[in-house]
Amino acid sequence: MLRYLTQEDFRVLISVEMGMKNHEIVPAPLIASIAQLHHGGCYKILRDLCQHRLICYERGKGCEGYRLTNSGYDYLALKVFVTRNSITSLGNQIGVGKESDIYIVGTENEQQHVLKLQRLGRTSFRQLKNKRDYHQHRQSASWLYLSRIAAMKEFAYMKALHGRKFPVPKPIDFNRHAVVMELIDAYPLSQVRKIADPSPVYNDIMNLIVRLANCGIIHGDFNEFNLMIDDDSNITMIDFPQMVSVSHSNAEWYFNRDVKCIRDFFLRRFNYESELFPTFADIQRTDSLDVEIAASGFTKDVAEPFDLVMEEMHILHSSVAEDNNDNSHDSQNKDLSDKNKSSKQGTSDKSLNLCEEQGQKRIKEEISEPEGAADKEKW
Repeated sequence: MLRYLTQEDFRVLISVEMGMKNHEIVPAPLIASIAQLHHGGCYKILRDLCQHRLICYERGKGCEGYRLTNSGYDYLALKVFVTRNSITSLGNQIGVGKESDIYIVGTENEQQHVLKLQRLGRTSFRQLKNKRDYHQHRQSASWLYLSRIAAMKEFAYMKALHGRKFPVPKPIDFNRHAVVMELIDAYPLSQVRKIADPSPVYNDIMNLIVRLANCGIIHGDFNEFNLMIDDDSNITMIDFPQMVSVSHSNAEWYFNRDVKCIRDFFLRRFNYESELFPTFADIQRTDSLDVEIAASGFTKDVAEPFDLVMEEMHILHSSVAEDNNDNSHDSQNKDLSDKNKSSKQGTSDKSLNLCEEQGQKRIKEEISEPEGAADKEKW
């Protein structure tokens, strides 16, 4: 499908994306203005994109317009990766979780990498009543925005950890909510039923928790689902959006939870229990990786609100997961905006003009430039 989309199709998709910065539902005239297309031609493209479920038409009280779906967001990220020659083909889906989809992708050198698409909001958190003001003026949660921040955070941490020789996949590229990384020849620890000698594996994992903390960070979701093990019992760590600084107010709680998750798993799965395990007091900070991440662009203004929402999401997972069986990918934004479906009213002309300027700049960067000319997002 991606190869059949025209430049005008992508201009309209990007215009809807940019319009959603200050609209829950983006009016067609604004889309046409950002895309710099005639209204008649723009309406035809909008209709076609709706048929392919890359955007969704909605009508609220006194307004109507369009919003970007997960599939539309996927296509925008894939378009950038193809332009940068980061990937040349999309293969099978090899994994699915509550917050991401994993695919095999190919490169022009016939190498295989992993494409991770963040899917925050896949589970319908209807009980998340007290939404945080994590997106400045927005009054309702945008799962697309949160997924983008999750990918930004994961790529930043992966790059910093890989540079310090931590056992993590090599980061290749990222755009929007998607991350391309090295394919690891290993198995999820959660799928391993038997280990000849669990002791060295247990020690390696505990040492990894301490080593992370000594560098100034705590994984925050350190369990058997986020660890890979190969045939030689080497451990690789994956999935980083939950990472927090050791300076976080709940850092000790996160640290102890990570340790407890590993201890409980080894006892339950391998009937192995060790009296030796690290505590928060054992941390001897030798590096400031958390400060480096902030300097790379994942600033405090972005990190704190995102972490607040992530905390609420993980708390709710343990209490309402059984009640949430909504499998519709394209309804995630709708679930969190039941009380606010109308377009933002009273948006100033200055704000609209800025939205149009930013949208046209994004279109020029991602579509109008020759192949390979688009710069990668800096980290």
